[in-house]
Amino acid sequence: MRNYREHLLQSGSTIKQALHQLDILAKDAILFIVDDADVLIGSLTDGDVRRGLLKGITIDHTVNEIIQPHPKFIRKGEQNIQQIIEYREGNFRILPVLDKENRVVNVINFREIRSYLPVDAVIMAGGRGQRLRPLTDSVPKPLLKVGHKAIMEHNVDRLALYGIDDFWFSVKYLGEQIEAYFGNGKERNITIQYIWEDSPLGTIGAVSKVQNFEHDYILVTNSDLLTNLDYENFFVDFINNDADFAVVTIPYQVKVPYAVLETDSGSIKSFKEKPTYTYYSNGGIYLMKKSVLDYLPKNSFFNATDLMEKLIAEQKKVISYPLIGYWLDVGKHEDFEKAQQDIKQIKF
Repeated sequence: MRNYREHLLQSGSTIKQALHQLDILAKDAILFIVDDADVLIGSLTDGDVRRGLLKGITIDHTVNEIIQPHPKFIRKGEQNIQQIIEYREGNFRILPVLDKENRVVNVINFREIRSYLPVDAVIMAGGRGQRLRPLTDSVPKPLLKVGHKAIMEHNVDRLALYGIDDFWFSVKYLGEQIEAYFGNGKERNITIQYIWEDSPLGTIGAVSKVQNFEHDYILVTNSDLLTNLDYENFFVDFINNDADFAVVTIPYQVKVPYAVLETDSGSIKSFKEKPTYTYYSNGGIYLMKKSVLDYLPKNSFFNATDLMEKLIAEQKKVISYPLIGYWLDVGKHEDFEKAQQDIKQIKF
């Protein structure tokens, strides 16, 4: 993935400098002109240069004479998923992302990503991986390789594919290796910050330690999952339902090979011939409004299921998002072996 700063050009640069940079960008040829503080001033394409040359502008003139002064952009931190979808479907391929001070903090390219979700992602990666010993005696489970990438790297890349660029990794066991592997995320055009658990905090307790989330929506996921979940569809479903909390659920079907009878005090009321029942299990991926964080005890052991029970008791809207797609919890040796085969066939 291209570093977004390759799309930035300083105000006052010559058209010749711009042409050189546009040539490097090739099919992604668009520049965003910024001042010394990276505040957006305008945009520039090959077409703008051609039109300028036809008007008598030379390549030694500054780009300021031919830029488009009001380019479309995305505001970081705003809930703007419908606008994102409209831009993408309207063939706006490359867009700058601005902070509240109009500084360019990212450039998204819909040739490389599928969406730009206004979400912070927390990846829980502090567990010991006891069931995968001895593989995890010297390597943390999130860094075990499935195919050519670490399990956790599959998750990070999938989330980044949907434009999530603010990450928090909750780490404990061999966390130094995870931090060394991913660093601050700069090479991936994302930001990674680390939550260190001094003692185990359950499946969601560590989230309470973060005080400066960028967005109003938080996604929490286990680090040892493999999935091709459509995160944009998950987010849109959450918004459309005006939910407070959503959990990805995995459907399981149980086929009963006999007729099942419904009885009341010994009397048969009805029966179903060889029915199939569908049950839904917790998929370990959660989406919530930031306001839900008020229900988390500070720096205490707390599981996601504890939070769900608390929210339901408070009559908050907790919804299920049944997954249509691939999901695997890489928790045991047989799961790890299955993952090695699935990664060759499943499209992620």
